[in-house]
Amino acid sequence: MDQANSDRHGQRSPLLAVGAAVLDREGMVVRCSSAVADLLGRSPDDICGHPIQDFFAESPGVGRETGAGQPPAEGIVTFRRGSGGTVEVDLHVLPLDGSPDEYVIITAPADSSSDWRFGGAFLRALLGQDQMGIAIHDAEMNVIRTNIRSEMFEGPPIIPGIRLKDVISADDAEMIEVLLSQVMETGVPFVRKRLEIHSSAVSGYQWDLSVSAFRLQDPDGTPSGIAVTVNDTTAQQRIRRQMDLQHQAAVRIGSSLDVVRTAQELADVLVPELGDLTAVDISDAVLVGDEPLNIIEGMPSHLVRVATSSGSDRWPPGLLEPGKSLSQPFDTVHIHQLQLGQALSLDREDMLKVLSSPSTAGHLIPAGAHSMTIAPLLARGRMLGTVSVWRTEQPDTFDTTERTLLTEIASRAALGVDNARRYTREHRAAAALQERLLPRAETDTAGLETVGIYHPAVGGAGISGDWFDAIPLPSLRVALVIGDVFGHGLSATATMGRLRTAIQTFADLELDPAEVLTHVECLVQRLASETPTEQRDVVGATCLYAVYDPISGKCTVASAGQPPPVVVGPDGTARDIEVSPGPPLGVGGVPFESTTVALDAGSVVTLYTDGLFELEGFDAVHGINQLRNRLAVLTGTDRSLAAIGRDLIGDLTDRPPSDDVALLLARTRIISEENTVSWQFPAEPASVADARETVTRQLERWGLDELALSTELVVSELVTNAIRYAGGPVGLRLIRENVLICEVADPSNTQPRLLRAAPTDEGGRGLFIVAKCTSRWGSRYGRRGKTIWTEQPLDGLPDQMVPLFDIA
Repeated sequence: MDQANSDRHGQRSPLLAVGAAVLDREGMVVRCSSAVADLLGRSPDDICGHPIQDFFAESPGVGRETGAGQPPAEGIVTFRRGSGGTVEVDLHVLPLDGSPDEYVIITAPADSSSDWRFGGAFLRALLGQDQMGIAIHDAEMNVIRTNIRSEMFEGPPIIPGIRLKDVISADDAEMIEVLLSQVMETGVPFVRKRLEIHSSAVSGYQWDLSVSAFRLQDPDGTPSGIAVTVNDTTAQQRIRRQMDLQHQAAVRIGSSLDVVRTAQELADVLVPELGDLTAVDISDAVLVGDEPLNIIEGMPSHLVRVATSSGSDRWPPGLLEPGKSLSQPFDTVHIHQLQLGQALSLDREDMLKVLSSPSTAGHLIPAGAHSMTIAPLLARGRMLGTVSVWRTEQPDTFDTTERTLLTEIASRAALGVDNARRYTREHRAAAALQERLLPRAETDTAGLETVGIYHPAVGGAGISGDWFDAIPLPSLRVALVIGDVFGHGLSATATMGRLRTAIQTFADLELDPAEVLTHVECLVQRLASETPTEQRDVVGATCLYAVYDPISGKCTVASAGQPPPVVVGPDGTARDIEVSPGPPLGVGGVPFESTTVALDAGSVVTLYTDGLFELEGFDAVHGINQLRNRLAVLTGTDRSLAAIGRDLIGDLTDRPPSDDVALLLARTRIISEENTVSWQFPAEPASVADARETVTRQLERWGLDELALSTELVVSELVTNAIRYAGGPVGLRLIRENVLICEVADPSNTQPRLLRAAPTDEGGRGLFIVAKCTSRWGSRYGRRGKTIWTEQPLDGLPDQMVPLFDIA
């Protein structure tokens, strides 16, 4: 740019568009500038020597006609251009001093003069107001005009000639100059761009500004500078951040029913939006689900720090850490304020004063903390704990608005903490009840070795009604049960206890597994009928019932909505037991079916609930395949069932189950053929004596001569009753294991009854004799006929043993 045509800021002078011409008294153009010639589109020679009126497109019409000796009228006039067309000109007439016969006319394009007139007024109006900051930068980004004073943004004033880095941080100044340079180069403005600007004079001081920038250019389009408008939105942004913080608190706090996790959510949401360090201290009673103190009773005497958060991702060393407890640190006056639900704001000096024990300052006050605010966690009229926020890096102290904000957030968080506390209490009660209702974890019988594992859910739904059971049955058989009650909480646990008791009762009847489930189905429907209508859809359960016979090595299984058991054979091969699927208990309408499979000795049978598939390493789609593969790897003859179960479930510390997990593992055994023997006799009176003699000889072979007399009496009475009342053939079987078992089978389904015979009765004492000679006895039914069984200890029946029935 030609320096002669530029001002001191390097901008092209607007006076270059101004033209001048000298008129004589007749209105003849004596001389004119090139600007006038350019404006009229003519050469100076074409203009000079001609009356100015010759170039008017029409009479000026500004109050009087222009005639000889009269100057032309002033104002906006229209001239004819030499190339055709017209141009509007802002015309001003100036008489020459000392020469009454000559005039000077000043011309400028009408649009330019309008810009000068209104642009100047507009710029003066902008620079004269104090609601919005204005800064004009030249092409080198120097400030040449501004209205920004110290009181406008509570910072240092900006004066012409200053650079941005003199009032704001160097990084921010560089960032803004880059943005302005882009506007200067491209001509594309930015509007209401939000910038966070930091002061270079006051450490930690920050403005939130809304900045707009536009390129300035000369009439010919040459860029000449940047106009910047600045609005201080610090207060608005602060309000917006507080609203965002409230929203985040509503969304993030209370997402779980765990007290510690809820407290951590509260701590995390406050940093760094409200402070640099946050700690949440909870009453030790709340952590175990107990009722905290009523606000009238005061603050909890013992608090536990359960959650912390730091803007630097590092908790200051020496400051009280999570898991550590502290006694109530505040004096009575401040405790009363907290009881009223009001947050406290303290500076460092006040913090040291209010501590009931100044020696604990290093554990309770962060180094460098200049202010803090503490709010109570109050819910349903009870004091749960406190939340404390410190500022170490942020320069401002807490104001009334921030204390109110913390109080509101703490109040919302307290409800989440109290919900978690109440859930903890119910969870603890349900877990205790569940533990009392479940059987022993391990059993070891002649037929099976079993290990049961139960893990309650720790998610929001609460404890379910999952259970397992291993029920010893007569003749060394064992019933295996796995089940899952619909619903959660104490009601599900109570239902589980009722179903488990019912199944044990039906198991004692020695029914087929499908019949057992049918009876339990009726019970569930009865329970549903007793339940309010709106809750009946949650009354139900899934259940699998199996009976293993170690003599035959066969297992009979029936399922009501449970996944099939997995069997790993002695050779390590894993397979499912293909059970005919039945509906869950309570659905009704579909009969249950039993499936019988043969199992080798040493096989491991695994029964499980569907909560297993929610553990790490499993999924709902491929869960059974994954279970088979894991069991095939984990199961071995030298590994205990407990070890297999632990490895199968894995470590639940980092990822607790969201649903109950029940697992029952059983390792099969088969009674040696040497320990079982059976015979069949026709329905003839002579068969009674034959049966006695056969049994006596077998007991001699087993070395159980001391049981011969009692066993002869038992066999004699049972075989006699079978021949007399049921017909033949009559089956007889002896089993020697930890007890001597005697079984007599006949084709009748008549229920044997123990009677009280009168002294003069000739019969009715058979079962009386059987009961006296055995430790227990009973009967079971098959598809055809029944079997009466008895048990005797191998070391003989003690005199003090009380029979199963009182028959005295």
